[in-house]
Amino acid sequence: MQLPQPTDALHKAWLYRVLSSLYEDAEIASALAFKGGTCASMLGWVDRFSVDLDFDFLGEGKDLKKMERRMKKIFSDLGLIVKDQSVKIPQFFLKYPAPANERSSLKLDMTFPVIKANKYEFQRFVEINRIIKCQTVETLFANKLVDLSDRYYKNKSIAGQDFYDIHHFFSMGKRYNAEVIEERTGKEVKTFLKETIEFIDQKITEKIIDEDLNSLLVYSRFKLARKFLKSETLMFLRDEIARKA
Repeated sequence: MQLPQPTDALHKAWLYRVLSSLYEDAEIASALAFKGGTCASMLGWVDRFSVDLDFDFLGEGKDLKKMERRMKKIFSDLGLIVKDQSVKIPQFFLKYPAPANERSSLKLDMTFPVIKANKYEFQRFVEINRIIKCQTVETLFANKLVDLSDRYYKNKSIAGQDFYDIHHFFSMGKRYNAEVIEERTGKEVKTFLKETIEFIDQKITEKIIDEDLNSLLVYSRFKLARKFLKSETLMFLRDEIARKA
């Protein structure tokens, strides 16, 4: 995982500390699948920093409360403070000791129920010497494609990092799990991609790119992102549609 700023080192350490501690618990490890931008960044699938921990919960709904209790015990043992916790979804906002005016919290999300079309595989995380079940890159890519507009329609928010990751996966020649897109949207992939082009054209602004990515990328890469990210992503999507013709 690349560090845009030296001050990000502490947050990176806490991400790995929490991840490692969770996967030391066999019951938690069997029930969680790592996913999202931080998973992709730690595995070198994307070239940016990431700040949250996201998981699919693969167990049964009746076990969620037990899992939350086990996780809270781990957080307490690490010296983390649960600043807030969602009552609707398994989500924690954790505070760690940090110098004043620097990042001092991280968010941990669990998704339940999971998408049936999601695929998983075990990956080695060298920095913490752990083998962890993760979404495949194809599954992660597909979910990123859907998340871009889904966040907006559900919460009126857009995550510039989703947009960046989509561009990166396309530019690296990665493929997406089409079944995930079809299950999540109920649409054929070609139709979805056309709608995604319209969404990007209308909703992705330079302001969103600036605000969401300037703290996650080294400056040289951020400059390139500001200049080419939108036009190239639209190009990749049009090429994908043409490929399906």
